[in-house]
Amino acid sequence: MSTPSSDDPLSRERSHLASSRAALRAMREDVESLDISDVTANWVNAEVLAHQIDERIKALADLSGTPLFFGRLDYLHAPGADQAEGAEGERFYIGRRHVHDHDGDPMVIDWRAPVSQPFYRASKKAPMDVALRRRFGYTGGDLTAYEDEHLCDPSEAARTSKLLQQEIERPRVGPMRDIVATIQPEQDEIVRSGLGGTVCVQGGPGTGKTAVGLHRVAYLLYAHRERLARTGTLVIGPNKSFLHYIEQVLPALGELAVRQATVDDLVAHVEVRGTDDAAAAVIKGDARMAEVLRRAVRSHVTMPTDPVVVVRGSRRWRVPAYELEGIVRELLDRDIRYGAAREALPQRIAHAVLVQMERAGEAPDDRVQDAVARNTAVKAAVKAIWPLVDPAKLVLRLLTDADFLAVHAKGVLSEDEQKRVLWAKPVRSVKAAKWSAADAVLIDEATDLVQRTHSLGHVVLDEAQDLSPMQYRAVGRRCSTGSATVLGDLAQGTTPWATRSWDEALAHLGKTDAVVEELTAGFRVPTDVITYASRLLPHIAPGLTPVASVRENPGFFEVREVPDAGEVVAACGELLRNEGSTGLIAADARIPALTEALVAAGIGFLDPGEETTQETRLTLVPASLAKGLEYDYVVLDEPQAVVDGEPDERTGLRRLYVALTRAVSGLIVTHAAALPAQL
Repeated sequence: MSTPSSDDPLSRERSHLASSRAALRAMREDVESLDISDVTANWVNAEVLAHQIDERIKALADLSGTPLFFGRLDYLHAPGADQAEGAEGERFYIGRRHVHDHDGDPMVIDWRAPVSQPFYRASKKAPMDVALRRRFGYTGGDLTAYEDEHLCDPSEAARTSKLLQQEIERPRVGPMRDIVATIQPEQDEIVRSGLGGTVCVQGGPGTGKTAVGLHRVAYLLYAHRERLARTGTLVIGPNKSFLHYIEQVLPALGELAVRQATVDDLVAHVEVRGTDDAAAAVIKGDARMAEVLRRAVRSHVTMPTDPVVVVRGSRRWRVPAYELEGIVRELLDRDIRYGAAREALPQRIAHAVLVQMERAGEAPDDRVQDAVARNTAVKAAVKAIWPLVDPAKLVLRLLTDADFLAVHAKGVLSEDEQKRVLWAKPVRSVKAAKWSAADAVLIDEATDLVQRTHSLGHVVLDEAQDLSPMQYRAVGRRCSTGSATVLGDLAQGTTPWATRSWDEALAHLGKTDAVVEELTAGFRVPTDVITYASRLLPHIAPGLTPVASVRENPGFFEVREVPDAGEVVAACGELLRNEGSTGLIAADARIPALTEALVAAGIGFLDPGEETTQETRLTLVPASLAKGLEYDYVVLDEPQAVVDGEPDERTGLRRLYVALTRAVSGLIVTHAAALPAQL
């Protein structure tokens, strides 16, 4: 570690930082000064170009408190021209975005550029032609320290970077941060994997899987920007609180165009106002429901019994019923979507008429075929043979008409399963129905059977272990022609339909060729905390590799038997004396009592997803919403109540595992009732 002096390397690095910030400011001013009045043909083009310029200005923002560069590479030899991104020489500063001076020479290289890769992967054993790797330490936005590794010097022993360790363990206030300065080699390999393949990342608490997924999106946008600009990208999270927590990561990396949503957002064809019991939800989420829906949709097709007679002028052209049936069966055999087949049917009938016209010596063209396809008799036949299907009405009929369900679920669902999903009372209309979240997914499946769902270029699916097979299918439709990054932890599956294996999940997603990677090095959860939580693994995910914390700081950990909620609040007060954020996690049923206790004690608190400030650093978190969130310190109230709040013990223990692993620096477990036997 080095400290400042009047003329030392740190002063020169500060000077380069100041020059780089000035260069970035000049880049932004150049964009702001662009005059587009002479290059836009109309107001539409002007609006589009103005929006693009505005997005570019935002992407060039110099974020206060965020280091512009965090590392430096000094190469033994000059990298090839294809690597250096136009730079000259052998020294490269690695940062969150590319910055160049007025001559176009790079002052900071984007962390995603090929020349930056050795910053993450070079080692004493494999230096990758790097003589020196320098890491920088910051306080706020000020450069305050640096640390060097001479990778090609055999006399210097390999050692753990203190700056890297400090950055990993830095207190957390506010939303999730990027990890560009601390990406590890195994993480970097996943981040830089190609666009064409799907990657599934199994990672325990604190292994950085969410950050890896977000940084992979940023990398893909850098490497395939034009393609993904056309096809689109999407990040899917488990709930709004989680999305709010991660929403600043990509903008901090200069990426503003990535959409974020929950699975419920994707399938919001109807308003969800109802709930299912666990048994019904499991059946509705089962992949077998896709076959039931497919049968129900296709059942609307009726084989013709009458001919179609088309009158044109003085001539009558007759397509017999057997020929019509042949056309219909051919369309059914092709198994194309219901709506596409319905659109093709009038053209097929018209073609049959044109064949007869040609045999009679006429020479009809495409305009005649289109006219025949629009003929009243043809349209009437199509309406009778292949009627329109409303997906929501179809699902409503399946859930309310026992006979209709029985016909299409025969051999797929048992009679008991059919009774489980049927609604107890009839419903007047789609709008009057109290749809559940699982019902909305069924409607999305039916909608896709009728009309193809739009596919994106890349989708990131986080906390994937909690999805049902039907939800996986809904996500898979959104990337059927693209790729995906699937992130999750089988040990944290807390739904009755939680994923049992990644192979099974990826099959439902339609990505059987995906590569499954496992992250086992824990960077966020302290050693004592993850060791305690891992006692649950044999009971919730046998065979899964426990996370091994690589942090030097073992963290603060304590289990306390307390008499009442007042002592729980007192524990929060203790932790709030430390720097950083604190989360009070409790079973959902205990939240009202803890709310009263916090108010009585005069301690302000936030709801999950709300941004912490220096004044309010405590968040009250129902256990059902804790997944994916992290706090510097956590008080976990009444572990047995967390377990009891779930429909079965295994799910309850998984929920407890999630709650135990939200702490980055310290954890206090408080309880009045006995602890679960597994702990």
